[in-house]
Amino acid sequence: MTTTATPPSLPVHAAALDRGDSDLVLIVDDVPDNLAVLHDALDESGYTVLVATHGEAALQRAAQALPDIVLLDAMMPGMDGFEVARRLKASPATAHIPIIFMTGLTETEHLVAALEAGGVDYVTKPIKPREVMARMGVHLGAARRARQDASQAREARNALDAFGYASITVRAVDGRIVWQTPLARELLQGYFGEASPWAPGIVQAWLRRHVLAENAAELLAHALAEPPRLAIEQGARRLTFRLHQQAGDSEGGGDWLIVMREVSDAKIIESMSLSFKLTAREAEVLYWVVKGKINRDIGDILGASPATVKKHLERVFAKLGVETRTAAAAMAMNRIRQLHPQFEG
Repeated sequence: MTTTATPPSLPVHAAALDRGDSDLVLIVDDVPDNLAVLHDALDESGYTVLVATHGEAALQRAAQALPDIVLLDAMMPGMDGFEVARRLKASPATAHIPIIFMTGLTETEHLVAALEAGGVDYVTKPIKPREVMARMGVHLGAARRARQDASQAREARNALDAFGYASITVRAVDGRIVWQTPLARELLQGYFGEASPWAPGIVQAWLRRHVLAENAAELLAHALAEPPRLAIEQGARRLTFRLHQQAGDSEGGGDWLIVMREVSDAKIIESMSLSFKLTAREAEVLYWVVKGKINRDIGDILGASPATVKKHLERVFAKLGVETRTAAAAMAMNRIRQLHPQFEG
């Protein structure tokens, strides 16, 4: 009489709590003998093991325990392994988990189907535990490195946020915003209008111009050069974009972390008003003179006629004791640099 070995049934929460530093493996197979052989081999090698004998149980246990890797039988009654894989990959909570298919099917179309469903590898039956563990080692190492890279990227983004910077990650090839901070979303809406999954056109063009240029990524990686920053002005406010680091290896230039910072010169205008005893409007006119604007442009910015700007400017000259806009700009710039060293004229 033949007896069938039944692998121990591990409660999901107990396994999750007892895993310690070991990798957690979920084995999904409807054949008890296959489960028993793999379970014992992995357990002896120091892995923490969970088992499931059908698709629904596999999805439930994966969602609860978040294993480090899944060994998945391709052909099972009811929900087959291909569907289980597709559902795991469709869920944000489990999409990152590598899946190795176990299959007795060796036809090319079945192996292609396994990979298209989200598998990273496959092993053929009858299962050889040493081969399985060798394949697992490769994919667990890759997943570990991916998690470390993601963690470092999160730490970098959090540090930028803590110092008042906004940041976005943009895919160079199509301009899609892969990730953004709440502050970045707010700034983009304020300067460019409605929220969009795509970076503004001017930002996309600036990104592609620099990162798709020959050797641009290499220069950035070695800190030998930094592309010119992009600046968008809106009155006395200015939003700057700076390439920070490559955040992914996707085709067409990769994903790039872009640091955004808004600078408002309202304090500078207020300082000029107090320093030179100017009215608020006179201080605004002087500010734009410092920025190199002519009377017509200043009128457009402030909603006034060039003649009105000229009258304000004449009063500014009198209060500063100068006769030309060049002299007024030089005097104002000297005072600004004393009070606001960070000002970018």
